[in-house]
Amino acid sequence: MTNILTITMNPALDVSTAVEEVRHTSKLRCEAMHRRAGGGGVNVARELHRLGADVVAFYTAGHTTGRMMWALLQQEGVSCQPHPIAGSPRESFTVLEHSTGHEYRFVLPGPDISRDEWESALVEIGKLCQPQSLVVASGSLPPGVPVDFFARVAQVVQKAQGALIVDTSGEPLQAALAEGLYLVKPSLHELRDVSGQPLTRLYEVRDAARALVASGRAQIMVVSMGEMGALMACSQGVWYAPPLQVVVHSAVGAGDSFVAGMVWALGAGESPVQAFAKGVACATATLQSTGSGLGDTAQVLELLQRVQCMQDFVDQPLPV
Repeated sequence: MTNILTITMNPALDVSTAVEEVRHTSKLRCEAMHRRAGGGGVNVARELHRLGADVVAFYTAGHTTGRMMWALLQQEGVSCQPHPIAGSPRESFTVLEHSTGHEYRFVLPGPDISRDEWESALVEIGKLCQPQSLVVASGSLPPGVPVDFFARVAQVVQKAQGALIVDTSGEPLQAALAEGLYLVKPSLHELRDVSGQPLTRLYEVRDAARALVASGRAQIMVVSMGEMGALMACSQGVWYAPPLQVVVHSAVGAGDSFVAGMVWALGAGESPVQAFAKGVACATATLQSTGSGLGDTAQVLELLQRVQCMQDFVDQPLPV
């Protein structure tokens, strides 16, 4: 299998718990707390490792939080390449409210990263890239890192003859697309920002994704649409996958699992359509997990039997 590298410039120590009801000004007694290493690329690496892929997680780390993240990843058996920074990685806090089933996610800002730190990160990424490797740059950028950082990563990966997958938003996504990517996975909201269109119907999403592929900005474009399913465009055509009907416990990490499932398949030489199906199955498995937990291989393979990837699909309205 192709070697895989994930990049997380803004990792997080994910803390999750649950309460019966969220009430303002009240002291809320929480259930048992769970800690996991998180952040876009870290979650992708965790899922890929669970699926049996050869993956290395590159992420920024410093102080006590960074050491705890390293220890948690070691417990899961994920190969790590922490990049030292002066600041401490952020924490995120997820609370499930049992009375409503609502999930509240509190995400703190990342540490300020100096120019020397992010420039040395680029150098290290270049050393870790190998010819034909798949590189996943995922998540937000912390303060101090320029918005074109993933575009710079694209140049480094291209020089190393690898292929870059990007899952981010806003200006960092726009800048990265300008370099031309192997695969990009925006949400519906993120695609609306990129295209500058309201995209209120499924066929409009199809046309926008197809146009971005035709322009050379991405070879494969996958749009995740939550409860409306997902859509993929590539040179071979456009496919739509309706959502699988499951009991959702938590949305944390579902998008990262989608990316992991696709990279898992593409690294094994499977077609984009096969990869798309595995992405849907992996994301759905994670939706059934609690907190920042991830689905396992058995769940993914069972769900994969239910995934439909359709080239002929009807237009339908999308939530605004």
